[in-house]
Amino acid sequence: MNFTRWSARFPGTQRRAAARTEHAAAQAKRGEGAVPAARGGRADPGTERPTPAADGHPADPTVSGTGTGTSGGSGSGTGTGTGSGTGPAGGTATARRTGVLTAVPSLDELSVREVLGRLPALVALVHGPEHRVAYVNDAYTAGFGARTPGAPAHEALPELGELGLLPLLDQVQRSGKSRTAKNRTAPGGAHSYTVTCTPVEFPKAKTGTGTDAEAGSVAEAHHTGVLIHLADVTDHAEAVERLRASERRQREAAVTLQRSLLPQELEQPDDLRIAATYQPGGTEAAVGGDWYDVITLGAGRTALVIGDVMGRGVRAAAVMGQLRTAVRAYARLDLPPHEVLQLLDGLAAEIDASQIATCVYAVHDPNEGLLAYASAGHLPILVRDEDGTVRRAADPTGPPLGTGGWLHTSGTIALGPGSTAVLYTDGLVERRGEDIDEGVAALERALSGAQGTPAVICDRLMRALGVDADHDDDVAVMVLQQPARTGSDAELFHNAALELLGGIEAAPRARAFAQGVLASWRFPVELCDLGVLAASELVANSLQHGTPPMRLRLRRTDRRLIIEVTDGDDHLPRRRRAEPGDETGRGISIVATIASSWGSRRTPGGGKAVWCEFALPDK
Repeated sequence: MNFTRWSARFPGTQRRAAARTEHAAAQAKRGEGAVPAARGGRADPGTERPTPAADGHPADPTVSGTGTGTSGGSGSGTGTGTGSGTGPAGGTATARRTGVLTAVPSLDELSVREVLGRLPALVALVHGPEHRVAYVNDAYTAGFGARTPGAPAHEALPELGELGLLPLLDQVQRSGKSRTAKNRTAPGGAHSYTVTCTPVEFPKAKTGTGTDAEAGSVAEAHHTGVLIHLADVTDHAEAVERLRASERRQREAAVTLQRSLLPQELEQPDDLRIAATYQPGGTEAAVGGDWYDVITLGAGRTALVIGDVMGRGVRAAAVMGQLRTAVRAYARLDLPPHEVLQLLDGLAAEIDASQIATCVYAVHDPNEGLLAYASAGHLPILVRDEDGTVRRAADPTGPPLGTGGWLHTSGTIALGPGSTAVLYTDGLVERRGEDIDEGVAALERALSGAQGTPAVICDRLMRALGVDADHDDDVAVMVLQQPARTGSDAELFHNAALELLGGIEAAPRARAFAQGVLASWRFPVELCDLGVLAASELVANSLQHGTPPMRLRLRRTDRRLIIEVTDGDDHLPRRRRAEPGDETGRGISIVATIASSWGSRRTPGGGKAVWCEFALPDK
């Protein structure tokens, strides 16, 4: 197909052809002083108008051709076909718009001094083993003052020493390779430079004497020097510093927010010793959303929680704060661990669907010697027994919070006297290029040999896993111990329980039992009377509203007396105001009035537990 013929029929083709014709005519009309085309045309010496080409058409002024003029040493002359072009090698250039011929010197015609002298960068040339000054350009002199040629660099160029460049000069001269030092601050801090040192070779003066032939026969000895190029990057350095300062302020704000949302002081339950630590990531890492908390639930039970919001910066810290507040609220309901995670899962999706979090929630019950827990995508709890054996808390483990659609389940792990448990976030055990199971195994080995208080164990685990100020991720660690009490310390912790069998006769038996136990524990008479009254009311409430099996349990610690009654009915009692004519409904109000605190919860096997506490007087 003849594309040229068909293209003429395309829309707009004829209009474009006409426009080109008009443009060419206008160019020919304005072509005074233009250089004639190389195609058959030649400038007429007697006129400024271009001479038409041999084909009768005007010469194209936009085509570089031959012309007359000088080239600064490389002659061109006039002629056709093979004249000089627009590049510097030809020695002649054509200014297409003005039609003025200008001479462009070739690179060989320029001296090194002229080139270096016109550079805006600071340039110095040194030679020899002592780096004696051979040359400094005008920009260098304007920046640091005049310099004496021939003097050693450490004397004539003291600024190089203050910039730390003298060792670099030696290195460049020995290796024969260029080296660059970035962002070196000049004395006084006014300017910053990026310095490039390049090795150069140049001949020494000839040492021969006599005629030219004799002198030419003497070999010219070469020695090396260094060309020093200092580019002023002050604006760039200041911009980088402003950016770093902004990042530091943002990081400090995130760290401050993170630490303010963490507990300022951990609650210390009677039966556990607890310590926790938080280490933010290094300066190159953004702050994450790691958190931990300790919540006393009453009746000697303690909730422990640790979590990690997937994300960085202030947003992750804010989400962490909302989740931690929600955990404390849900914990007051005294729900099983898996139910707490179910509530958190829904809340996390509402807070920010784009961010998820891992979490483990555990409850310690000193009466059972167990740690009940539920995990939402978090790493397993580690427990070290008194003999040094380390155990991992097994599944169940559900998906992270915020994913929805999952029913979490609870598990238990024994925590007997002398045991130590560790809860931690992934920053402690996760490393680039390593499987996370390897990090957990390393933590197990470190925990098996760690001795001391919980605070000491926290520090030892952090050091053993290589966590320092430059760590690339934030880390939260919580250590809890169940002390093995002996001697006089053991006398402050006692338990006593009574199975409530029979009908209404169980109430007087419970009062007699409570009276005898409290007296044996050497409590003051007033406290004994209050304890017996509280036990009587709780037992009566269980006999009236509960179902078997029923149990009365008394527990004392070094700080409080705990009275608890369990039964098989899961209906939780509530405090209400009884009318003057009511014969019932005052038991819980009486207990709430005389006790320091009271509460109720559902038990895992079905049923409920109602308890109250009395604070012991300080000795």
